[in-house]
Amino acid sequence: MADLMEIMMSEPPEEPVILDVPAPDYVPRNLIRDLRNFQGQRPNTCPEPYAHTERLRADDIPPVMWSPFPATWITGGNWVLTQYKDCAKLYQDSKTFGSHGQADFQKLIGETFKCIPLSFDGPEHMAYRRFLNPYFTQKAVGEMDADIRALCDEMIDDFLAKGGGDFAYDFARVFPVKVFFNLMGFPHSILEQFLSWEYEILHTRDFARMGAGVAAVLDWLRTFIHEKEAHPDDGLSSKIVNGSIDGRPLTDDEKIGTMFFLWLGGLDTVASTLGQMYRRLALDHTLQQRLREHPELITGAIEEFLRMQPLVNSFRQLKTDLTLHGVQMKEGDWVQALTAVSNFDPDTFKCPRDFDPERKANRHFTLASGAHLCLGAHLARQEMKIALEHWLKRVPMFSIADGDDMTVLPGLLSVTNLHLTW
Repeated sequence: MADLMEIMMSEPPEEPVILDVPAPDYVPRNLIRDLRNFQGQRPNTCPEPYAHTERLRADDIPPVMWSPFPATWITGGNWVLTQYKDCAKLYQDSKTFGSHGQADFQKLIGETFKCIPLSFDGPEHMAYRRFLNPYFTQKAVGEMDADIRALCDEMIDDFLAKGGGDFAYDFARVFPVKVFFNLMGFPHSILEQFLSWEYEILHTRDFARMGAGVAAVLDWLRTFIHEKEAHPDDGLSSKIVNGSIDGRPLTDDEKIGTMFFLWLGGLDTVASTLGQMYRRLALDHTLQQRLREHPELITGAIEEFLRMQPLVNSFRQLKTDLTLHGVQMKEGDWVQALTAVSNFDPDTFKCPRDFDPERKANRHFTLASGAHLCLGAHLARQEMKIALEHWLKRVPMFSIADGDDMTVLPGLLSVTNLHLTW
C-alpha cells in the first residue's frame, strides 16, 4: 500500500488515477482517486484553465469518487461529486448535508468558536443571516456604488499613466480588498499584512504556517473588536460587534466568528475572478470588442465569467447515511461538490464550454447555492461589473504583454501576475 504523505509531495497526475492507500472499509477501492489536478492544485497555461475537467465527465469515470487527501480540518479523506444534480442536492438539502465546520481554520490552533453564518444550518443560520443580510443587499451595495466607481477610476488612472502594468497584482489583488476595507472600517495601512496572512492560511497547504497565520489574524481582529466596542463608528465591524441578534448582544465567540469569516471571504474571491476575467479578455479580442460595443451584455458576461471560472469546490458533512449512484456514504463523511466539473454539465448548460454572455437561467455554483448562497454575492457582482464597465470605457484594446507568464491556477489565487499592454 502506497504512503499517502509521499504521494502528496509529488506532482498531481493529469489522470484521475486509482490509488492504493488507506480509506474507510466501506469505500470501494476503485473509487479512491487522485483528483488533485481537478481540484485546482495543478497550474496550467491553457487559454481555458478548466478545460481538463471535461475528463471527469467521461463514461469511464464514476460520478462519485473518494479523495484520500487531508484538507485542513478534514483529515481522513472525503467523497467528491461531479454531476450538477448531485451538487445541487449538496447545496440545497440541508437536512442531509450540514454546512458546519467547513472553514474552521481556527481549529488548527485549538480555537473553538464557529464561523458565522457558514457553520450553522436551520433556524440558527437564518438568525445570523437576518443580522448580516441588510449590509449586503442590492440596496446596501447600491449605496456604495459611487465610492466603488471612484476607487476604480483612481486605480485605472495609474495604469493609463504608465501605459500598462500588472493587472493581477496591482489592480485585481487590491481593488476588491480596498472596497472591503472601506465597508468594514479597517485601516488601509494593514492591507498588505492582511494579504500576507491570507496567503499563509489559504494557499501554503503547510499546516504550521497556516496556524501561525490564523493566530496572527485572530490576535489583530480581537484587538480591533475591543477598539470598536470602546469607540463605535459607522463601519460594518462596529455595527457587528455592537449589534444584537434577536434582541440580545453577540457573545465574544459570535463576534470573532463573524469577523473572522468575513475576513476569510473578503480578500480572495473577487481578486481571483478578476484575474481570470481579464486574462480571458486579453486573449479573446473578439469577446472584448463585443462587450465594448454592447455594454448591455456586461451583466450577463459577469455570470458567464463566474460560471466558467469556478474558484471554490465547497464541502458539506453528511448528517445521515446516504446512498448515491449505488455508493453507500456514511453519516459524518465529508462530501465535496466539484464545481469545476458541475458548472460545465451539458444536462444543465447548453454548449457548456462556450462563453455566452446571453446565456439564460445561468444557475452556476461558483457562489454556492441554497441557504448558504454567498453572503457577499451582490457586492462581488457589483465590483466585477464596475471594473469591467470602466476598463472597457477608458482603456484601449488590451493584450497580454509579450513573454508574460501565462500560468493560471484553476482555483483561488488564480493569476498571480498578468501584465497588460495596449
